Amino acid sequence: MIEFKVLKKSQKSRARLGMLKTPHGEVETPTLVPVATQATVKTLTSEEAEKTKSLILIANTFHLHLKPGEKIVKSAGGLHKFMNWNRPMMTDSGGFQVFSLGFGHDLGVGKIIKYFPGNQRKELIVRGRQPKKVKITDEGVYFQSPLDGRKLFIGPKESMLIQRALGADIVFAFDECTPPFASREYIEESLERTHRWAKICRSFNQGSQALFGIVQGSHYQDLRKKSAKFINRLDFAGFGIGGDLGSSKAMTEKILKWTVPYLDKNKPRHLLGIGYLEDMERIIKNGIDTFDCTVPTHYARRGIAFTNFGKLNLRRAVFLKDKNPLDKKCACETCGSYTRQYLSHLFRANEITGMRLLTFHNLYFFNNFVAKIREKIKNGKL
Repeated sequence: MIEFKVLKKSQKSRARLGMLKTPHGEVETPTLVPVATQATVKTLTSEEAEKTKSLILIANTFHLHLKPGEKIVKSAGGLHKFMNWNRPMMTDSGGFQVFSLGFGHDLGVGKIIKYFPGNQRKELIVRGRQPKKVKITDEGVYFQSPLDGRKLFIGPKESMLIQRALGADIVFAFDECTPPFASREYIEESLERTHRWAKICRSFNQGSQALFGIVQGSHYQDLRKKSAKFINRLDFAGFGIGGDLGSSKAMTEKILKWTVPYLDKNKPRHLLGIGYLEDMERIIKNGIDTFDCTVPTHYARRGIAFTNFGKLNLRRAVFLKDKNPLDKKCACETCGSYTRQYLSHLFRANEITGMRLLTFHNLYFFNNFVAKIREKIKNGKL
């Protein structure tokens, strides 16, 4: 299991410093949880991921169930041995894929939408509506495999058994990550189902893994409060805050303000799927301890570097004449050994080494950014 201790509480906000102890080591919080979808941080070895100062990773239950299958991972000794990662590990529940392969795919939207298009009413998801390629039932969810089109079923019991076989330190209860554009009636029905699933997951969590319950409720204040109180009563080891998080960053902040006060202050809180640089202080000030995000790795593979001088698109020809380090203020191995000129060449030549070097830098940069926020809390500045 895990132990969590709050080391310091901010006098200015809900921000806090903590120490999360797991069977595979300790994690200083708040911290970013880099995404290792298929038991790897894309383009990096596990040793390289560790050198980026990553303290904990999160892998994807749904995709590992598809390939290689949880039985293969279990036979290798679990995720840690399978991928040679000796630090703490999380697995999500598969609930996000209910959204991403369902209504998210159908409507082309993410968890946060920057604006509501003019056809919002036309596309409002009402009670009883189903996604095109996913069927949501009270027992669980029927998916169509993105690999070969075959049907597969995951419910709360199945999610827990898959995660048990994968062997991460921290696992999440199975839920429905609700879509934007959904009516209140749809969200109410989904929330009741997610709460029933949470109780089933709780009953199946019999090993040493720490189980986090997930709070849902979309952008409705009373439903977020209701969900937070319900999940808190089930005595989970920690909490995830999930679902669609509003139409703006400001709404995400409101949702956290509605939710966090009703969760046990002695347990860790994880925000699912949020973590742009500009998000970090906002969510940490609202009491979030850990958060996962694909931004540093996703952008790196497309040639975008995050630096102390802003974002740089290294695919641009202008950088072919730039002999400066990627970021003079960064101490990572990429910045210490390679120029913007060379990195630009790699991306323009479609060489995979460029992706690796930039992924290493971006993760190091993000982890260092969060470390500075921890220092701000420690020094009473946040």
